[in-house]
Amino acid sequence: MPLLTIEWNEGKVRLIDQTLLPAELRYIECTNVDEVWEAIKVLRVRGAPAIGIAGALGTVIGIWNSEAKNFSEFNEQLDKVTSYLATSRPTAVNLFWALDRMKAVADANKDKDIPQLKGILLTEALEIIDEDRTMCRAIGKHGAELIKDGDTILTHCNAGGLATADYGTALAVMFTAYEQGKHIKVFADETRPLLQGARLTTWELMQAGIDVTLICDNMAAQVMKEGKINCVIVGADRIAANGDTANKIGTYGVAILAKEHKIPFYVAAPTSTFDLKLANGDLIPIEQRKAEEITEGFGKRTAPQGVKVYNPAFDVTPARLIDAIITEKGIIKPNNIQSLII
Repeated sequence: MPLLTIEWNEGKVRLIDQTLLPAELRYIECTNVDEVWEAIKVLRVRGAPAIGIAGALGTVIGIWNSEAKNFSEFNEQLDKVTSYLATSRPTAVNLFWALDRMKAVADANKDKDIPQLKGILLTEALEIIDEDRTMCRAIGKHGAELIKDGDTILTHCNAGGLATADYGTALAVMFTAYEQGKHIKVFADETRPLLQGARLTTWELMQAGIDVTLICDNMAAQVMKEGKINCVIVGADRIAANGDTANKIGTYGVAILAKEHKIPFYVAAPTSTFDLKLANGDLIPIEQRKAEEITEGFGKRTAPQGVKVYNPAFDVTPARLIDAIITEKGIIKPNNIQSLII
């Protein structure tokens, strides 16, 4: 069974501090909304579904001690909390989906007294966690149909249990295939500059007993050329209405390489990651992160003082490079998103 990445624990948000992995497995507890915001911002909790859960639980903790006398006062505080949490990271749509869901539930129960309303919001956040666990298992089941015995899979960044409440998205496919008795191997890109592939994906796969090989990001073309890869499976942080998909920086390049080498490229993501309000990937906001993540990665300076740095956290893979999207509702082609969700 996977570790509990994030949970509600007696009025606190308890989560794995992923910035310490794999050297140290440590749980931290967030006691206020500022600590939840910081945990999302600095990637103590990360991965689109897990960020959504953090947003929902952060909403609860932000209003838990509210002394509002009526719904109008309470709703004003709720808006302040959710607006603040929304500033933590801009690309993963699951965060905004969860915050909007919490606000909608509050509005639907505006006739309840404030203590009841707090309990209803906590119940909703816990329901999001339960739904996420079910989603992970369903994605794994559907995705495993694409995996043959003996396949070797390439993945980029981390879309495992650490990115969700349970089994992950991309890694759920691998976990499920392995549990079905399929002999699989995985190549994991290190995923510069924060090394989520090296630090997190390899750790999760090794914990599960799956044969995993770590490679530098710039080795993907070579292992494909050598015929070592049967398919690529990655996660997603936002998928536009036309199937264009934002994921960790470097994913777009992997997709181009897969197309060149005639290797199937799959995206695994829940329907909560789809943003049908955006017509295409050009409209997806791309988070820009601090220069120090590149120039002083993990505390050691590797670039000259004063050098200019460009550090986008995500890129967008065009739908034409994606062979299929694996969701909790089934496997679809990128151009068939509307019919799946509706």
